[in-house]
Amino acid sequence: MTRHSVLSGNRRRAKALRTSQTEAEQALWKELRAHRFSGLGFRRQVPIGPYIADFVCQAERVVIEVDGGGHGIDEKLKTDAVRTDWLTARGYRVLRFWNNEVLNNLEGVLMRIGEVCGVAVSPPPGTDVPTSPSRGEVGQ
Repeated sequence: MTRHSVLSGNRRRAKALRTSQTEAEQALWKELRAHRFSGLGFRRQVPIGPYIADFVCQAERVVIEVDGGGHGIDEKLKTDAVRTDWLTARGYRVLRFWNNEVLNNLEGVLMRIGEVCGVAVSPPPGTDVPTSPSRGEVGQ
C-alpha cells in the first residue's frame, strides 16, 4: 500500500469528524463498518495526503464521498474536482453521493458501491431501486 504524507493536523481533524458525522454518513457507515458490506474493510474519515476522505476501502482503492448541498455551488464543485483528480492520480476510484441519495436510496447507493468494488449486492425482494444519473459517478 502506498503511503501519502498526511498534513499536520489532519489526523486530529479526521478524529473530530468521526464524532460529528452527518445523518447520511451515519446511515452509510452502519452498512459499511465491520466488514458488513460483502466482507470489504472500510474506514471512515481517513486522511489521505492533504485530504480527509469520508470512507475508504484500501483493498479496492475506492474513496466514497457523501456531500451536502454546499457541494453544489461552483466553487465547491471546482475544489471537489481538484480533490478527485488528486486521488485518482494516486490510483483511487472516487464515488460521490448526495446526502439525500444516501438517506432516500441507500440500497441504490450500496448497489453502486458494489458495482465499483466488483461485488454483487442484491436489493431486498420487491424493492424498486432508483438510480441517480447525476451522482454516484466514478472519478478514474
